[in-house]
Amino acid sequence: MSDNMLVLRGRVILPETVCDDGVILCAGDTITAVGDRDIVMAEHPEYADLLKDAPHTGLTYMPGLVDVHCHGGGGESFPNATTREQAMVAIEEHRAHGTTTLVASTVTAAPEVLIERATLLGALTDEGELAGIHFEGPFVSHERKGAQDGTYIIDPDPQLTARLIEASNGNTVTMTLAPEKPGMIGEGSVVEVLIEGGALPSWGHTDADPAAAKLALEYSREVLDRTAQRRSDRATVTHLFNGMRPLHHRDPGPIAEFLADSSQGGAVVEMICDGIHLDPAIVREVYTILGREQCVFVTDAMAAAGMADGEYQLGPQKVRVEAGVARLAEGDSIAGGTAHLMDCVRVAVTQAQIPLVDAVYMATATGAAILGDSTVGRLEAGCSADVVAVDEDLAVVSVWRRGEQVR
Repeated sequence: MSDNMLVLRGRVILPETVCDDGVILCAGDTITAVGDRDIVMAEHPEYADLLKDAPHTGLTYMPGLVDVHCHGGGGESFPNATTREQAMVAIEEHRAHGTTTLVASTVTAAPEVLIERATLLGALTDEGELAGIHFEGPFVSHERKGAQDGTYIIDPDPQLTARLIEASNGNTVTMTLAPEKPGMIGEGSVVEVLIEGGALPSWGHTDADPAAAKLALEYSREVLDRTAQRRSDRATVTHLFNGMRPLHHRDPGPIAEFLADSSQGGAVVEMICDGIHLDPAIVREVYTILGREQCVFVTDAMAAAGMADGEYQLGPQKVRVEAGVARLAEGDSIAGGTAHLMDCVRVAVTQAQIPLVDAVYMATATGAAILGDSTVGRLEAGCSADVVAVDEDLAVVSVWRRGEQVR
């Protein structure tokens, strides 16, 4: 038995607590037992010989991280990848830093380019290398386009949406939509096509007023509620605060509506907790208002994640990275992130003063719920053997994915 078992002993992060002397046992690609060492030994006497001599490593073990919004890393970009090998460079960059479940994000581009990317990334999802695809555009706002290329922004097109879902082989997870765009909601709309095709609307890159945001949120919830085979029960919000009209007391825009909806169990809000896109204080405040079930940490990482400063490409746009901050070469818009998801957890804990258990939850279990995948994002018996070991500074030491050590 011991030859086939992975035994890890240390500080273990569970959904509700931290076990200071915890153990994780994995058989092949599956967790078979996890929890306090003494309790596991009592409940599983068959593992007693394995556990009694297992040394406490002094490391902290947490679930493999789940990033549902990532454009690339390691010098390669999902929106620009034309080969499997290019895409795998970005996947492996994040995997080695603790993200064992990854959604590949595109950017606004010509329809034929998006279909090509959907085909490539969908095939990688079928292989199990990716968890799916997030289309960031092309049905977004010109006014709040951020790093999206306005040349390719178009009005909502249900037929194109259906073609993208088909090209991805049903592996589309989310699509960023501006609520105020014409024909976004209603019978036969993009929202209906997405949800019925197993994907979710992600509201963002928007200049909407409160009324348009409220209508979009309510309609997406209505369609989700009546769709039996929906991916998840909740829509999402693409990187809250970024790429949307700011909150002002006489010109509220969509942000307060997103927060109000989320506070009632509605849309899950993404936050880029890298210390650059958002002040850590506002991350803490949103978490305090909404709770961890309604917040998901994402990287919005682009090709420069894990790389030196320099010039990179994000879809059709050139990007310059200085001091780790990515901005469009033409203009000053932030153009994605350069952090790994573990960096976001570290910022949440050390700068936003969010408890470690909840910071890890927002980087794992909440993303898994968006995916509709109960096998990832938590350390529980029966779940995938995805584990990250970190030191006291929350720096990654080792990573296991499906029971295989990848770092």
